[in-house]
Amino acid sequence: MDSELLEIEDLYVNYRVYEGSLRVLNGVKFKVEKGEKVGLIGESGCGKTTTMRSIMRILADNGAFQGGKILYRGKDILNMSNKEIQKIRREKISMIFQDPTAALNPVFTIGDQLEDIIKYSTEEKMTKKERLERAIQALKNVAMPDPERILKNYPIMLSGGMRQRICIAMALASASELLIADEPGTNLDVTIQDQILRLIGKLVEERNTSIILISHALGAVKGLVDKVYVMYAGSMVELAPTEELFSEPLHPYTSGLFKTVPKLTGGGIPEAIPGRIPDYLNPPEGCRFSPRCEKAMPICVKEKPDFRKINDGREVACFLYE
Repeated sequence: MDSELLEIEDLYVNYRVYEGSLRVLNGVKFKVEKGEKVGLIGESGCGKTTTMRSIMRILADNGAFQGGKILYRGKDILNMSNKEIQKIRREKISMIFQDPTAALNPVFTIGDQLEDIIKYSTEEKMTKKERLERAIQALKNVAMPDPERILKNYPIMLSGGMRQRICIAMALASASELLIADEPGTNLDVTIQDQILRLIGKLVEERNTSIILISHALGAVKGLVDKVYVMYAGSMVELAPTEELFSEPLHPYTSGLFKTVPKLTGGGIPEAIPGRIPDYLNPPEGCRFSPRCEKAMPICVKEKPDFRKINDGREVACFLYE
């Protein structure tokens, strides 16, 4: 399909630790169409960032792919040479990381870092003056005040919100097809977080760039993306158009997740999901949510459910819908 940009098929990822092997990603399935805005939600530690780092092929040194495919325009990223994957990172896909302080090099100015990205993200030959002009424009695109001055600053001289805007400018300077935003407002206060998410939404809309947004802020996801994947303990458990997911969640985990969100209208205390994410050293053999699920059946403990199509654009991995 011409519109299909990215597809993950049955991806398995383990991490080597002193005690053994952590079986984190457990057959992940994921798809992004050209120009589509996709959300990814789930508890901390459920494998969201590992999935996105797998797309970029930047797992930690103790991480290892155990099976599956990551198809970008039909070609498996896991089988690409270093030269091919570097080209994709420079020109096609980029990622905004959770912590902008860690993403920026403290010993180089913002201008040095942004100009380098512009220089190596295109085969077009540019003079120093042209790169500077493009760097200034990149900062203007993310509503940075006085961009000429900002380019001369070091990261430590900027606030958290400004550093995050710099990271967005850098990501958009190289991403022509897919932008991955990994909880871009995590370390920011609520008002700045809202500004950042609105800015990302505006820029990807203008550029017709696909985006994968990982966020704990369910309201932000609802207002920005077309469809949402729900992830639990290394597996995708539900996929639905945004409005349908928020109005009628199907998977017991999704329902529990929404119940934990405080409501502005009141209506009682938010309910926590009992238990916690399983130990990846020895995860449950069947559905990984079964130890916490009030609707678990005997088959849930023994077998892992596959995604089942409910209707057009809606799938759920749960034996309740078999």
